[in-house]
Amino acid sequence: MFLKSRHASAGVVPRSPNLPPWSGSHYVGIDENGMGPRLGPLIVTSVLARARPDSDGAKLATSKPRGVLAKRIGDSKKLVAFDDSTLGEAWARAIVARAAKARAEREPSAGASPYVGPLTPADLLAAVALDSDATLRSPCPSHHVDLCWGSEGEAFTADEKAVAACAKDLDRLEARGLDVLGVRVAIVCTRKLNDAVDAGLSRFDVDLHTMERLALAAREEAGDHIYAHCGKVGGFGFYGERFGPLAGRLYTVLCEGRARSEYQIAGIGRLAFLRDADDSHLIVGLASLVGKWARDHLMRRIVRWHRSHVPDAPEASGYHDPVSSRFIAATALVRKELRVDPRCFERTSIGKKDAATAKSAGR
Repeated sequence: MFLKSRHASAGVVPRSPNLPPWSGSHYVGIDENGMGPRLGPLIVTSVLARARPDSDGAKLATSKPRGVLAKRIGDSKKLVAFDDSTLGEAWARAIVARAAKARAEREPSAGASPYVGPLTPADLLAAVALDSDATLRSPCPSHHVDLCWGSEGEAFTADEKAVAACAKDLDRLEARGLDVLGVRVAIVCTRKLNDAVDAGLSRFDVDLHTMERLALAAREEAGDHIYAHCGKVGGFGFYGERFGPLAGRLYTVLCEGRARSEYQIAGIGRLAFLRDADDSHLIVGLASLVGKWARDHLMRRIVRWHRSHVPDAPEASGYHDPVSSRFIAATALVRKELRVDPRCFERTSIGKKDAATAKSAGR
């Protein structure tokens, strides 16, 4: 092992899968949703948990869900779809309610009313968002700010039974030594993604830097070192030299490769990037599910705004598919008439830049 800064010259990197033991108690699962679509935001989500010493907590956090847990935790691509992301919503509501209850118990106030949970999807999104509402809206042109943030007519789709099932799963995890403390969602809108392209960044850079922000936020919330497990992007193997918010901190390269890249970071803890982490690590699967709900919910807002002007526009997921192509074509005229900024609607194509980054980072 060796210490180096982001700007240090490369040295001999240890590639042994035998990692030194982790003695901390706080684990973070981080995953992205919406890296490759044409429309809608990139979502990066983190779940913070604490493993009780002398329990199965640490193993649970970093292993594939088994038994009844496997029915509701795992790769969001396998468990939910664009037209039915109720499971992700149920998990978000259950985790937020649990975190709020824990806060109320730690900081009781006289006459405080019992916590009943977010009353609307907008309230839920505000409760989990990493950034404030004002920060999220700041890039929006004033004449169509409701393109992404209009919440009129929204309602929850998960029933109380589904939320209760997730809450019971959280109780099961706690009984076995893993206490899920909270969830955070970072929203990178289309405008910000396009601005990043202009600044010479790839989607890999944006995703990585957003994961770093979430890791830093989790470190602050935990008040202790964290062990963050993040979903890998494509075949990238070398992350340290692409750090953004963590740039300049000393770090130790523990291993780097296509399946796993891991770093010990001064003052933070550990940051691991793992292939198929959402399927193999329970805590990352939780983040993936909540992120899928947030991504789909925000995409539905975009579709709803356009359908208020073009009622027969199709329900589009925003991905590279025929339905999304028809949606883009069907709404072109109204966007022109209403002066919708193109940079707020469709992502700039950066396929060549990302391909070059992948080739370099996976060398």
